Amino acid sequence: MAQQSADTIPKKASREKNRVALTSLIAAVFLTGFKLVVGILTGSLGILSEALHSALDFVAAGITWIAVRLSDRPADKDHHFGHGKIENLSALIESLLLLLTCIWIIYEALSRLLSGDTHIVVTIWSYIVVISSIIIDISRSRALMRVAKKYNSQALEADALHFSTDILSSSVVLLGLICANFGLFMADSIAALIVAFIVIWISYKLGKRAINVLLDRVPDVTYQKIKSILDDFTAIEHYHDLKVRAAGAEIFAELNIHVNPELSIRQSHDIATMIENKIRSEIFRCHVHVHIEPQEKTSSQ
Repeated sequence: MAQQSADTIPKKASREKNRVALTSLIAAVFLTGFKLVVGILTGSLGILSEALHSALDFVAAGITWIAVRLSDRPADKDHHFGHGKIENLSALIESLLLLLTCIWIIYEALSRLLSGDTHIVVTIWSYIVVISSIIIDISRSRALMRVAKKYNSQALEADALHFSTDILSSSVVLLGLICANFGLFMADSIAALIVAFIVIWISYKLGKRAINVLLDRVPDVTYQKIKSILDDFTAIEHYHDLKVRAAGAEIFAELNIHVNPELSIRQSHDIATMIENKIRSEIFRCHVHVHIEPQEKTSSQ
């Protein structure tokens, strides 16, 4: 019965991750089309940059949707540690796509500012599309981040950050539209530049974290949490060679423990099992391997 309950956890996680990723994909399609139409009709670079940003969000949401479907596949003969790093790879691709978007936005904004061709038409639809975007982005970013934290999904977290950057950038564009409504048309291009720099910063953080996981950099918070558990475990003499790495939502940990040499194999095995169960109970989807060694007695004079 316990095994059946344990088996349902990954299935439930997969369904919930797929559902939130697909909903975000649909939202990205709607926002991209809406912004593109209004941006073309008004000539607003701020809104057009937002449309391109949303188009990249659509691509990123598509990548995320595919990634979460593939990453939850179980380990096989070719992937002994599962497919979790597909999520990290998708997060890296998303950050690179965002950086490419910024190159175009910065180029176009600087061209308009230098040429002086900054005039745009501000209509009621300009405000409707931006405000609608902010409302939808808040809803989607919260939903994605909630599920991302619940299941330790970097792909969903990256998607949530995409929508979060949309909230920031849409707010900046809204400010630019208000200024343009009072004849300060230059504000639209400046708003587009601010959007670009916001996105560059978020992309850098996304990309750095994805690369760290792909290169098996130790996840500091998880490492310290496991170390704290082991430090409080009085049944062992000491431990060493603690190694921790992440792959998507999965955490892999291995370590050596030293036990009293007078304990039986069964007693030593029970201690290792207690450690494994304790770590698994504290860290979601953690795979633990404990190697047991006898503690050598030191001679006393």
